[in-house]
Amino acid sequence: MNGKLDKLRHKIAESKLGGGTDRIESQHKKGKLTAHERVRLLLDEGSFEEIGGLVVHRTSDFGMDKQKVLGDGVVTGYGTVNGRLVYVFSQDFTVFGGSLSETHAEKICKIMDLAMQNGAPLIGLNDSGGARIQEGVRSLGGYADIFYRNVMASGVIPQISAIMGPCAGGAVYSPAMTDFTIMVEHTSYMFVTGPNVVKTVTNEEVSAEELGGAQTHASKSGVTHLTADNDLDCIEKVKRLLAYLPQNCEEKPDHRPFETGDEFRPGLREIIPPNPQSPYDMREVVNGITDEGSFLEIHPDFAENIIVGFARLAGRSIGIVGNQPMSLAGVLDVNSSRKAARFVRFCDSFNIPLFVLVDVPGFLPGTDQEWNGIITNGAKLLYAFSEATVPRVTLITRKAYGGAYDVMNSKHIGADLNYAWPSAEIAVMGAKGAAEIIFKKEIQSAENPAAMALEKEKEYQELFAHPYLAAERGFIDEVIDPAETRRKLIKAFAMLENKVVRNPRKKHGNIPL
Repeated sequence: MNGKLDKLRHKIAESKLGGGTDRIESQHKKGKLTAHERVRLLLDEGSFEEIGGLVVHRTSDFGMDKQKVLGDGVVTGYGTVNGRLVYVFSQDFTVFGGSLSETHAEKICKIMDLAMQNGAPLIGLNDSGGARIQEGVRSLGGYADIFYRNVMASGVIPQISAIMGPCAGGAVYSPAMTDFTIMVEHTSYMFVTGPNVVKTVTNEEVSAEELGGAQTHASKSGVTHLTADNDLDCIEKVKRLLAYLPQNCEEKPDHRPFETGDEFRPGLREIIPPNPQSPYDMREVVNGITDEGSFLEIHPDFAENIIVGFARLAGRSIGIVGNQPMSLAGVLDVNSSRKAARFVRFCDSFNIPLFVLVDVPGFLPGTDQEWNGIITNGAKLLYAFSEATVPRVTLITRKAYGGAYDVMNSKHIGADLNYAWPSAEIAVMGAKGAAEIIFKKEIQSAENPAAMALEKEKEYQELFAHPYLAAERGFIDEVIDPAETRRKLIKAFAMLENKVVRNPRKKHGNIPL
């Protein structure tokens, strides 16, 4: 009896280390950690409690009855990250390539159910070749069971996916439905159909890295929100991201202790260039206003004409959305609208206040934008802000032109407080274009049309290219000294902390997807 117990203990120990010494060494040579190592690094020391460690697959087809490994290719359980309860699953590529079987899926589903029932974040460490072919439709059904739970958990608990190896075929849709995806450079990839299928169908030659690597999805598709240099960096980024989020939709993010001191920031006065056509980095404004070193940018390499991310203001977690004049002059286009809309909806789901920085000359014109749906995509951002009930504060730093003024969290779509710097220009369009339309006849009939155009441009600019007309109408609550911005915002978000809005009763709205 003791001999059998010893063998069982040895099997359990071997399984928890990834299915054998040779497999572990192979994993490490690729610069990858094992499934258990990843979990131990993610969670507080000694906090992990494994669930389902003795589970094995049930199929006997294709000789699989002779190839059973305890845990069946996924480590599942719960523990704490910086003292906060989280649920985690970590796929083990050393066991059948991390492929998803019926029992593998059941283990993940159990963890997802527990996370939902107990209101705690779910973290998936994905490293799987896809469905286990030997199980046929049972493995496909397992994926669908997971997808359904991703949808049910959406907006209820934060869901974070770390892609730390291959993620192909149907496997990609679960991370796509979670809130944030982080990919590891050079060792992870995501695609619905791999390079071989692409070559067969389209005769296009492409590598796995080019087709679905971390940089591809970070910069071109926007599928991944952050990239990491290696497994350790990926886990650290998961932990940092988690620090800005609440446990669930019923709670607010942690408000860290903070003692208010001298919040005057004279450096903010120097950021806006004297020439209204000159760019500047909106990140400088963000960093000058928020707590030092607290800004975590999300999607930094995708749709760079808008910035989104998390920061702290006097210890309070806030979501940041800001036009970026350094890229395409900060215009709104298809990708930036989608990027910002999704971020706004996430913050609203989890009670994270929104701070919006505006320097937007309008929507990007052109056939490419129109044919790719700038109308419906711009409407997504408009919809997201309009339905958001969290505290919402806007600061117009410079340009706020046309319909983009409305879309960027204007007072008209429910923003709580709207501030402007003296450099703000709020108008239907830029002075040059407006003057050409309004004073067209006078310019054409003038002895010197060019000089007349400049004169009328200056006239329009003096009348409209400032924030004071909007302030007279109450569309701007206050025109503030840039150096006073941080102090104003700290007070504003503290005042709005207990805001309650009840939208009309409905099943759900129909966002223009």
